[in-house]
Amino acid sequence: MTGKHPSLRSDRRRLMKWAGASAALGSLSFPALVRAQSGPLKVGVILPLSGVLSFPGIATRRGTELAVKMFAEQGVTLDVTYADYESKPENGRVVAERLIRDGCTILIGAWDSGATISAAQACEAAKVPLVVNVGSARQITEQGFTQVFRNFSPSDDIVAHGVQRFKEILRPGFEPKTAVVLHVNDTFGQATSGAVKALWEKSGMGIRIVDMISYDARARDLSVEVAKAKASGADLVAPITRVNDAILIVREMVKQDYNPMAIYGPSSPGPYEKAFTDAMGKYANDYLVSVPWYDASRALTKRVLDRWSKAYPDGRFELNSGFGWESIQVVADAFQRAKSNRSADLHEALRQTHINDHIMAGGPIVFDGKGQNPNIGIPLLQVQNQEPVVVGPKDAAQAAVKLPMTRWSERA
Repeated sequence: MTGKHPSLRSDRRRLMKWAGASAALGSLSFPALVRAQSGPLKVGVILPLSGVLSFPGIATRRGTELAVKMFAEQGVTLDVTYADYESKPENGRVVAERLIRDGCTILIGAWDSGATISAAQACEAAKVPLVVNVGSARQITEQGFTQVFRNFSPSDDIVAHGVQRFKEILRPGFEPKTAVVLHVNDTFGQATSGAVKALWEKSGMGIRIVDMISYDARARDLSVEVAKAKASGADLVAPITRVNDAILIVREMVKQDYNPMAIYGPSSPGPYEKAFTDAMGKYANDYLVSVPWYDASRALTKRVLDRWSKAYPDGRFELNSGFGWESIQVVADAFQRAKSNRSADLHEALRQTHINDHIMAGGPIVFDGKGQNPNIGIPLLQVQNQEPVVVGPKDAAQAAVKLPMTRWSERA
């Protein structure tokens, strides 16, 4: 992977170039594949289905289940077992080992970076491939694992793309000069805050970070941390959160009447999730975040969104459900080409992955020598009318960005 960070526009041009060779989901010759197998492929999916990470864990499972159903309709039968690591990263290896003992020859997971690294250790020992659905710590692909295939961006790549997206929205009337970073202190938060610290001031934005404030991943009260951020006088608040702590931070900002020019989460899950917008209502609006996201302009994405709306009419299709869906697409594609249930054969097929027709923004799904997909696009999102919408880059924007953010006391 190079140090360059291509824009969504260049990703889209490459996608159009390869689109002619791409097969649509409905035209893949899956039935012949299934007849050639002795039985369905046993897949283990590791997720946080209880505990503090359960909201995104359940959203990821829903996207995964939808993909399993859609591919089954095309003739690809996958025998999927879900394992809950209870939002405890150390349990990643335990549940991975159990799934492998139960006969799973390929695993998917594990949403959290710490749990993913833990599970990867078990997969490495057993020589069973691990397809990473969500997990941004750079360490996942930098520790020499040979069984890891990550279809998600490392946090420093997301931050680098996000900084560029943020630079594009600076203009007269919105020119913050200082920022304060609040970040969770687990593997994800430390990796992302480190990337922010390394890349932010080198970007040429002219925004100086005045403080880095960390907090425990299981914190239930962030009043002290928000008060410290307010005391810094920073124009911009940059939280690195998940959904529960994003809610705590905004609630405290409203309570303490802390009104910066903007709230922007670099590589930060949470604000786009339905749990956040449902909990915060009008106070969710104007929150900015840079994360991988789906490309709503693609025909396959439209089909998936239509099926999602019927299966989960009260749910929101977002990052977690999107990468959950694509994790099954990656596995089904490898199974098709390997024509085998054996881990070694699936591993070889994963190394040769090249999927043009997929749903998340960016170029084709491929894996480099470290098992990383380098072609994922990173747009800028903003919560507007309690829904996340793409506001950057301009050629992909669904709406115009609204800044500075509306003061808490002035929200209708």
